[in-house]
Amino acid sequence: MKRYLGVVCLIVCSVLALAVAGTASAETLTVNAAINKAGRQRMLSQRMAKAYCQVGLGVEVERAKRILEQSVALFDKQLIDLQAFAPTPEIKNTYASLEQAWASYKKLLSGSDPKLENAMTIARMSEEVLKLAQQGTVQLERFSGTTTAKLINVAGRQRMLSQRIAKISMLRAWGITSPQLTQELDTAITEFTAAQELLTAAPQNTATIRSELQLAGSQWLFFKEALSQTGVSRAEQLRNIATTSERILQVMDDVTGMYERALK
Repeated sequence: MKRYLGVVCLIVCSVLALAVAGTASAETLTVNAAINKAGRQRMLSQRMAKAYCQVGLGVEVERAKRILEQSVALFDKQLIDLQAFAPTPEIKNTYASLEQAWASYKKLLSGSDPKLENAMTIARMSEEVLKLAQQGTVQLERFSGTTTAKLINVAGRQRMLSQRIAKISMLRAWGITSPQLTQELDTAITEFTAAQELLTAAPQNTATIRSELQLAGSQWLFFKEALSQTGVSRAEQLRNIATTSERILQVMDDVTGMYERALK
């Protein structure tokens, strides 16, 4: 029971921390903060699809509904902030395109209770929104042109990969399978591992960042264990995937914020 309460507390703190992370106004946004927010949009594109599938599968339903609702609201707010901040016409165009893609995705996410017949469309739209959110993040990184911007981008992308891996796992559990989806899952796991090695070796790391990256490494092991777990019911495995994906997300969100604040 204590362990369960600990997991619940951690996930609640995760949701609150991510909500707080999106509260800085566009007027006070630095380029580092903009890169962080832009990268968080990538994560949210995948997290919302994951939560949608969780509700449809009956996995941590009430918590998944809260995650979905809060993620939609945070995406809306951050999109406004990023559109206001966009420093070049090219970046403004990216966020105009993202606004259009997001409108369709949001409508389906919020329109009705999750249904299997909509899951494929949700998966496709999550990819469209992810592509544009990635484009905006890279453009902002290039605009900054600093090593710090690169680290914020890479660390922030780990948040997305944690949710992408969980999203694909939920889709497969719902019966949506294909060789492409399997390849995407394998690629996301490989990319997460490689990026974590890059971050760990970064000479700019402070002692606090190094400690947090060690914690991320431990959480990553728990997450991978959940992905390949045997000897438990499917329902229990999916719960474990859901909770461990939230834990690694929170740690990497903290790391990204540390890069944003410490390496100016």
